[in-house]
Amino acid sequence: LEEITPEESLDYDNSENQLFLEEERRMSHMGFRCLETRRWVICGLIGFLTGLIACLIDIAVEKLAGYKYSAVKQNIEKFTEFGGLSISLILWAVLNSAFVMVGAIAVAFFEPIAAGSGIPQIKCYLNGVKIPRVVRLKTLAIKVFGVICSVAGGLAVGKEGPMIHSGAVVAAGVSQGRSTSLKKDFKIFEYFRRDTEKRDFVSAGAAAGVSAAFGAPVGGVLFSLEEGASFWNQMLTWRIFFASMISTFTLNFFLSIYHGKPGELSSPGLINFGRFDSDVSSYIPFESFIFFSFHFPGGVLGALFNVINYWLTIFRIRYIHRPCLQVMEAMLVAAVTATISFAMIYFSNDCQPLGQDNTEEYSLQLFCADGEYNSMATAFFNTPERSVRSLFHNPPGSYNPLTLGVFTLAYFVLAVWTYGLTVSAGVFIPSLLIGAAWGRLFGILLSTITSSQSIWADPGKYALIGAAAQLVTHACHLCFVLLEHEAHVCGLYDVHIKLQSVPFLHWEAPPTSHWLTAREVMSSPVTCFNRVEKVGRIVDVLSNTSTNHNGFPVVPGKICGLILRSQLIVLLKHKVFVERASSRLSHRKLQLKDFRDAYPRFPPIQSIHVSQDERECMMDLTEFMNPTPYTVPQETSLPRVFKLFRALGLRHLVVVDNENRVVGLVTRKDLARYHLGKDGLEELHLAQT
Repeated sequence: LEEITPEESLDYDNSENQLFLEEERRMSHMGFRCLETRRWVICGLIGFLTGLIACLIDIAVEKLAGYKYSAVKQNIEKFTEFGGLSISLILWAVLNSAFVMVGAIAVAFFEPIAAGSGIPQIKCYLNGVKIPRVVRLKTLAIKVFGVICSVAGGLAVGKEGPMIHSGAVVAAGVSQGRSTSLKKDFKIFEYFRRDTEKRDFVSAGAAAGVSAAFGAPVGGVLFSLEEGASFWNQMLTWRIFFASMISTFTLNFFLSIYHGKPGELSSPGLINFGRFDSDVSSYIPFESFIFFSFHFPGGVLGALFNVINYWLTIFRIRYIHRPCLQVMEAMLVAAVTATISFAMIYFSNDCQPLGQDNTEEYSLQLFCADGEYNSMATAFFNTPERSVRSLFHNPPGSYNPLTLGVFTLAYFVLAVWTYGLTVSAGVFIPSLLIGAAWGRLFGILLSTITSSQSIWADPGKYALIGAAAQLVTHACHLCFVLLEHEAHVCGLYDVHIKLQSVPFLHWEAPPTSHWLTAREVMSSPVTCFNRVEKVGRIVDVLSNTSTNHNGFPVVPGKICGLILRSQLIVLLKHKVFVERASSRLSHRKLQLKDFRDAYPRFPPIQSIHVSQDERECMMDLTEFMNPTPYTVPQETSLPRVFKLFRALGLRHLVVVDNENRVVGLVTRKDLARYHLGKDGLEELHLAQT
């Protein structure tokens, strides 16, 4: 299960306090130009490192899958002639279970946040929800190691989702110029140590991951634009596209060197239109109706996938929540996958000739005649990406209808069961493979009722359309992704986000919520501080675990500012008290650098020692608070509040009365708990942010 436990919200609105404004005024035009140059450099580094990681995953999976194939093939060939194929089955199941066990142990016991594809977590992060440990170095290491084990272990999974998560983690680390996990600060890129900047770079990292996974730079940009961008500008678009291009080039370059073809920088994407026997873009008018009709079986299978996986996920939440049970379930699925695959190969009589045009790398003869291979064995021994490529590009006659029909059914069941295991894996490629299988099956059946010389009934073309129809998406970037060799499953990710009660904000408020006002959705009463506040009260408020507020309006009656918990902790840590300033006990004036050095892991209030004498001191918040927080009247409608909160990426929105006095505070949790249900507008219980 892709576990998501939000800790708090991110703040994409800059706190324009006196320190921030003074720093901006001191910066020259050349200084701003240098910052922009650094942003481009960081995006280039993000793309380069993401491409390297994708290359590492590709090579490792290819090597491990090759070793497993060789061992099982030799064993099968040995016992096919003399009997005892059950030993081959046991060997296959043990190898699969061993790979998956190692990967599941790493995830379940060392970093549970690395489970699944990571895309739901990145979607939440870009939406403004802070997920603990989601962009840490340890998470990246376990994610990469885990996905290699999962794919090599023969599970019905893909490595594309984890690549997107990996790119986001790389971006979060590189853009900050330090590693908090390794406690190493390189003293570079310090200006970008805030939520606003970090989020833009994480968008670039996610896009680079998409591009590295599928060779689709524009698809990567559109993914970040659609999933992450509340605020978007032209320069950010070009920087993200630059990161995506660098990622794709890096992956191509190093893979070409690894394969001994440094001059061939071809796209690693799954779909290469030039390899089709017929032109996919040319079709007769009658085919338009056929292509349109593909939405029905694709939608039915996609909906069925989501429903079954939804209830399976609930079962896992209730009963399979201990790490040891999660590892055992993953091993069970690996063994069952091997058993089903072996049984289907054993009973299959789909033998295809080995020819010069045949590009199958993992061919197995089994009971076929000399010079032939078992196509069912190739489908299961191949990595899912290779199987998709075979269904798209192999010539007509490479598969018989029975093989494709049985494979589609079996792989659908395995994919539904596999998604949600405590392993690092994605669901995009399995969905694509299922669609490609039944699409090619449809193309073969169609060709039987038409002339054998017909070009428009090419099965590879219908495999492509079936793969597109199978994807459960609401994404506009799907079209670009398919044209550039990439697509993305979103509906299932939204299901898992909802199951975790994460306060995820969609683009619009529920359509029937106009009758609700800010007064009815806000949190109240609100804990406020005076402009000059007693240190003891600040410590007591921050230490109160029953409230655990993160934002506090500053009021001498009417609202005059807003200050965050993290800012107050830094002030307490540095003893920024009025008495110390007046007696000149403080060594220097606090700067923005002090806040950036503490970002993003601000120390807990329990770690700040405040003596009894210091509790009696006063703290002046004027210089550090945001003097211009966003406010709304208490009669503002929910859709208007929602639009302001979502579009500006706010963390807190202060609600005031007619005299500008604070009456409430709107947070992400207050807005996200309303949704349109069966009985109209309903309230949800959401995780604390």
